[in-house]
Amino acid sequence: MRILPTRAASAALFNPQEALDQLPNSVLIIDKKTMAVLYANTAAEVFLKLSRKSFIGFEIRDLFGDDGAFYKSLEIFQKTGITQRVDVLLGIGSLRLDQKECLAYLILAPMEGSDLFLMEWFEIDQRNKSVREERLIMQARANKDLMRNLAHEIKNPLGGIKGAAQLLDYELPDPSLKEYTKVMIKEVDRLQLLVDRLLAPQKRQKQVTQVNIHEVLERVRSIVLAEFPKGLQITRFYDVSMPDFIGDKELLIQAVLNIVHNAAQILEDRIRDGDALIQLQSSISRNITIAKKRFKLALNINIIDNGPGIPSEIIDQIFLPLVSGRPSGSGLGLTLAQSFVQMHGGFISVQSIPGKTEFHIQIPYTSADFITSIDSRSSQ
Repeated sequence: MRILPTRAASAALFNPQEALDQLPNSVLIIDKKTMAVLYANTAAEVFLKLSRKSFIGFEIRDLFGDDGAFYKSLEIFQKTGITQRVDVLLGIGSLRLDQKECLAYLILAPMEGSDLFLMEWFEIDQRNKSVREERLIMQARANKDLMRNLAHEIKNPLGGIKGAAQLLDYELPDPSLKEYTKVMIKEVDRLQLLVDRLLAPQKRQKQVTQVNIHEVLERVRSIVLAEFPKGLQITRFYDVSMPDFIGDKELLIQAVLNIVHNAAQILEDRIRDGDALIQLQSSISRNITIAKKRFKLALNINIIDNGPGIPSEIIDQIFLPLVSGRPSGSGLGLTLAQSFVQMHGGFISVQSIPGKTEFHIQIPYTSADFITSIDSRSSQ
């Protein structure tokens, strides 16, 4: 026999706010008279990179850019009250220091019986973004296997080569010939250091503790500014409400440092001109999927610089070992950063155009057991 719930029981089971928070699309509820935001769901928080408490009450024009199609649709909706569905280029308004634009499908719809209306949108390339994220995660796993196998194959012969070169150096009667053996020994030592860096993630014993991500970011900021005291500005835009999470603080410091230090080196020309800028941002995502796993909460770190950008021919391979955008780069910094972040169940992605490069780190809030299981799988 089918038992239908009573109206009171249905009301108790259904929470409209929780339902909207589960939606993958961004949703705002807006006062039609004042154009002020009264409610935002979690997807809107992620898009705007702001906690809802920080922008509730602000007008729409404070939140979004100046795209004419968006405001034209808004004006038509205000005059007619007819639901609008349109593709627009949504940007970030004055509440954000950085500028972000994306092509989005926008819906403006009235809420019957009130002076409120609903604004819903989703990024048109969202599916492509998910595919890219999954590809990056699979690429990082392949990189890890490649580095581990390559390092072990190189490590053993290096010891033999160095030993033979040292014996030859001892036996050579002509001092001028010893210059050649010294070069051999020096190059072997350089390769040995490179191999040790490749094996670093597997050799280091992890220290899993409660981590405050802003302590990580501030540590990195102080290190980089100590090396580049003039001509470089590192600004911060933090969501201070973010809770601590479980992770390895030192590995995360190294991951973020690799990215920020790499950005500072690429900004060499701008540092000389005195207008180099790196921005560190933190925010929260809710109900997100990483590597086909669903998480209720994740932290976001965005590292943005105003450098020349990553060459288009290497951006898809930037996390591969020995791929670098700098002639003097080793091509390991970003590879190791990706590996360290993946040990926490997260990933790093990048977008770049001339004048703006943005690295996005996303790490789920997880238990110590989850981090341990990720770590054990990565070291197998």
